[in-house]
This record gives sequence, C-alpha cells and structure tokens, in this order.
Amino acid sequence: MSHKEIPLSRPNISRHEEELVLKVLRSGRLSIGPMVEQFEEMVARRCGVRHAVACSSGTAGLHMTMVALGIGPGDEVVTTPFSFIASSNVILYAGAKPVFVDICPRSLNADPELIEKAITPNTKAILAVEAFGNPEHMDAYARIAAKHEIPLIEDCCEALGAMYKGKAAGSFGRAGVFGFYPNKQITTGEGGMIVTDDERLADLCRSLRNHGRAVQGKGSIEGGSTAGSWLHHERLGFNYRISEVSAALGVAQMERLDEILRARSATAEMYIERMAGLNDFVLPTIPDECEMSWFVFVPRLSTGYTRDERDRIIKGLRIHDIGSSDYFPCIHQQPIYQQAFGYREGAFPIAESVSARTLALPFYGWMTNREVDLVVQTLELMLSRENLSRRA
Repeated sequence: MSHKEIPLSRPNISRHEEELVLKVLRSGRLSIGPMVEQFEEMVARRCGVRHAVACSSGTAGLHMTMVALGIGPGDEVVTTPFSFIASSNVILYAGAKPVFVDICPRSLNADPELIEKAITPNTKAILAVEAFGNPEHMDAYARIAAKHEIPLIEDCCEALGAMYKGKAAGSFGRAGVFGFYPNKQITTGEGGMIVTDDERLADLCRSLRNHGRAVQGKGSIEGGSTAGSWLHHERLGFNYRISEVSAALGVAQMERLDEILRARSATAEMYIERMAGLNDFVLPTIPDECEMSWFVFVPRLSTGYTRDERDRIIKGLRIHDIGSSDYFPCIHQQPIYQQAFGYREGAFPIAESVSARTLALPFYGWMTNREVDLVVQTLELMLSRENLSRRA
C-alpha cells in the first residue's frame, strides 16, 4: 500500500488538456500568445466582468493589484488571519501593514462588523478571502468598502465558480484574484488571474506582469507617448507572465469547469452524508443563496478537543496512507508575523480556536464511495483512540 493511496488532492486532467498542451508545444508559440487571451476571455465571461489578466500565480495577481491600486508604505489593509499566508504577504510586499480582524465561526470569513471597526484614516483597502470557496459576506464587504470609499480586493483564489446572491465570485470587489495551483478547482500547474471591470486597472496589471512594458496597441497608460519597443519600460514591473502551455491547461479546464465543479460537489455531499452523525465534528456550512465552489473539505473537531489531539489524528490518518493536513494555521501566529508585529495567543480567539481544530480530508472530484468510507472509518478510528487516551 502506497503512502499516498488516498492523497489529499488530485488535479482533474483529461485527454482534452493533453491535446491542447500538445497543440501549443507544436505551435512553437510558448509565451504571450492566443491561448493566454482565450483563457482570459473565458474567465472574465464566467465571472461576468469586462477584463481578466492572467499571471503566474494567485500571489502574483494579488501583489500586482496592490501595486496597481497605489498601496504602499504607511498604508493599512484590513484582512483575515485565517487564510493561506500569501493573502497577507502581498500586503507586506507592497510595504503596507496587514490589519487582521477575527472571523465568523460559521463562514470562516472575516467578520464584517469587525472590518468596519478596524477601518482608520490609514486604511487603503479591504482584502477579503473566500475561505475554502465560501463567498458569504462578500456583499457586506463591498458595502463597507463603498461607504468608506476604499477598494475591496477579493481574494477568490479558492472560489472559482462560486455564486452568492446571484453574483459570481470575483465580481464583488474592485478586483478579484483567482489561483490555479494543482489543488484548486481548475489548475494551470502554476497560475493566477485578476478579474475586474476597471479597464485602467487591468491595463496597468498587464504592464506590471510584463516588466512594466506598455500594453500593446494602447501606448502609455498615463496618456503620454511610447517608443513601442519591446525594450521600452514605462514603470517598475515584474516577470509575472503565464505561459501558453499553462494557459492551454486553463482553457481546457474552463471548458470542463461545470463538470469539475459537479464532481467536487458530489464528493462533498458524500462526506457530509457520511459524517452527519458524528457529533465530535463541525461540518462546513453552506450559506443561504450560495452556490458553493468546493476547494477542500475541512471539518473541524468540536470545542472540547485540543490542537495536540487534532495533530495526532492527522498523523494517524497519514500513517494509514490517507492524506490530511491542518488548514489553516493562523497567519498572525506564523513566526514571521509574530516577529514583525508581536502578536500573542488570544489576539483573534475565534480564528485561533477554529485553526487548532480543523483538518483537511482527501478531496477531489472522482473519489468513490469506498474511498470516502475508508477515510471516514479511519478518521473515526483515530478519534476513538484519542477518546480512549483521555479516559486512561
């Protein structure tokens, strides 16, 4: 039996992806070509926005959005501590300060009331994360941002295909950013996408991803002239382009997106049905008026359990060849943030309590009933072992 017999995640790759990748390889055009443009058009159309800018990762997309919005030293960005660390690192990249607020225990997204209270004259944006593909509160964040005349940046890296109150993930803020790492709903291997209705912001991000060159056919974004040379650079930019090969994967995956989302939803439903009677677990909550886009399946132990007990259960699952992980360690408790900002335990009690008890289970679109049963049975066994240890 292999250690990864039931891995934590698997990309959903079909023959169609292979065919499009081969098409690009045989074309001789491996960068800055038509496949990137097609991928951008497909994502923009799906999100109901006017512009999409493909890039090398979701992190790169968030970083460029920060730069394009003029966020820099002395500025504050209100965000969540319960996320992958990149959502806060990009604030540091820009020289600004992340201001964390605690989360809602149901959605696991930032508490809107606490976001409102955290806004100061130095606040230049709200960076809201759709934890695990759940878009709840995005409309509330948008209202708060509009009230205070600051942009909402939507980190929807985990939420492609989600809908909330009739709006698509990625369409709530001034800009949204998706990620396409191999464990996401769709993958380009590595890649990301900025989506926005703001043409100037989109063009600025197109320039930033390409070493600060002018956008082809548009001259200077600032309205001046440009030499039009490949070696003419208008601003400090980055090498954040995505390749044609990666974009080919993205096009094929977008053509299959609904199929992929249905398969992931079916796996989530199997877990929910199988775990519904386990009183020691809190299962993910799907908000009203929401079409969930399942990124991962992350239940959490009830409040009587400790981080150490959770960690031993994860270790036990792995020993039995079942992938599992802690999703997410709180960002403010990561060593770099503790050293930089002096955060201590108890700063954000709900996020810390949730983080100490979550465990991601194997999750991908073609899991069988047998695999889900094996995962849950092993989980129950590990839980029983912990309960026996308590009584010993």
